[in-house]
Amino acid sequence: MSASPPATTAPPRHRAPRTGGGRAHIAALDGLRGFAVAAVLLFHAGKLSGGFLGVDLFFVLSGYLITGLLLGAAPGGGPSALAGFWVRRARRLLPALAVVVVVTVPAVRALGSVEQLRFALSDLPWVGAQAVNWHYIAERIGYWNASDTRVFAHLWSIAVEWQFYLIWPVVLALFARGRHAHRTAFFLAGVGALASLALMVALGTAVDTTRAYEGTDTRAVALLLGALAATEPVRTLVARIPRRATDVLCLLLAAGLAVAWVATDGEKAPLLFKGGLFLHSVAAALLIVVIAQVPGTRAARFAGSPLPRRLGEWSYSLYLWHWPVYLVLLPRLSGLGQWGATAVSIGVSLAAAAATKRFVEDPVRFRSGWARGRLGPAVVAALVLVGAALWLLIPVPAPGAGTVDVNQLR
Repeated sequence: MSASPPATTAPPRHRAPRTGGGRAHIAALDGLRGFAVAAVLLFHAGKLSGGFLGVDLFFVLSGYLITGLLLGAAPGGGPSALAGFWVRRARRLLPALAVVVVVTVPAVRALGSVEQLRFALSDLPWVGAQAVNWHYIAERIGYWNASDTRVFAHLWSIAVEWQFYLIWPVVLALFARGRHAHRTAFFLAGVGALASLALMVALGTAVDTTRAYEGTDTRAVALLLGALAATEPVRTLVARIPRRATDVLCLLLAAGLAVAWVATDGEKAPLLFKGGLFLHSVAAALLIVVIAQVPGTRAARFAGSPLPRRLGEWSYSLYLWHWPVYLVLLPRLSGLGQWGATAVSIGVSLAAAAATKRFVEDPVRFRSGWARGRLGPAVVAALVLVGAALWLLIPVPAPGAGTVDVNQLR
C-alpha cells in the first residue's frame, strides 16, 4: 500500500519501490503494522493483556494511508476514479480472505468442535458481505466472551475497514475537491472523529460493550484520526517540529503505546470507552505522521528494520490466519506448555501468511505470475463460489453436540 507524503525525504536505504499514484512505500509504516500484528497475536494467546489495541494502530494506519492516496489522486476522476479505488481495495483484501475461509471451514469440520463449526457456518454469509461486525452486534455476541468458539470472530475489524473504504472516499469525492481539498478533509475528519468519540462514550457505558467496540461508527474515530494526520495542515505542522525534537517525541509516543498494550486489562479497563481508545489513537496518529514526515528518525529506522517490516508485509494474511489456527491447534498442544503451544501456533500462522502473501496476495494485487490477465479475478471468483458451496452443502450441527476445551486461549 502506498504512503503519503512522497519519500523524497527518506534516506536512500529506507526507500521502497514506487507504487500507484507516484507515491513511495515507507518501510517504517510496514514496521508499525508488524508491531501491531505481533501485539494482537500475543493478546489472543493470552500473553499481552492490552494487545488488542494493535487493531487500533491498524485502523489509524489505514485511515492515514487511504486518505493520503485519495487526496493525492488526480482531481476530477469522478465515479470512474472511485470505482478504480474500490477495485484495487478488493484486489488487495478479498483473495487472501477467500483462501482463509475456504481452508478454515473444512479444517474446522475435520478438527474443530461442533460449536465452532456451527458458528462458522452461521457467520459465513456475514463474512462474505463484509458485515460480520453488525451481525455480532445484532446477535449480542460479545467479542470478549464468545470468540473462543467463533473462528471468524476477528474479522469484525476487517469488516469495519471495508465499510470505511466504501464511505470515506465518497465523502471526500463530494466535499474535498479543488484547492482546499486538504483543509476540507481536515475539517471533515476532525468533526467525524469527535462525533465518533461522543458516540463511543455514550454507548460504552452499557453492560455489553459489543456495540461500542465493534460498531463502524464508534470505531471510525481511529480511522478518521489517521485520515486527519494525512492532511496537509497536520503534515505542515509536524514539519515545523525541530529535527532534534522528533526523536524524543517518537520515543515518548512509542513508549506510551507500549505501556498501554502492557497495562490495559481488556474491556474492563475503566477509561477504555471514556477516551482511552481515543487517546491511544491520537498517539498512534502522531507517531505515524512524524515517522512519515521525518523518516530519518531513530524510530523510523528501527520500525523499518527487517523483522518488523517483514511482519508488517505479512500482517494482513497473518491476522486472517492466526485466530483459526489458534482455535484448532492450541487445545491440541497443551503438552508443550503455554509458551510452547503459542510458539508453534504462531509459527504455523507465519508459514500460512508467508505462503498466502507470496502465492495469492501479491500475484492478484500486482497482476503478476499466475494471476496475469483475467485468471486472477477468475480464481478469486471461483474461491468465493467454493465458500458459498461449503455454506450450502455442509450440514449445520445441532447445538451442544460436542465441545473442545479452549479455556487456555485467554
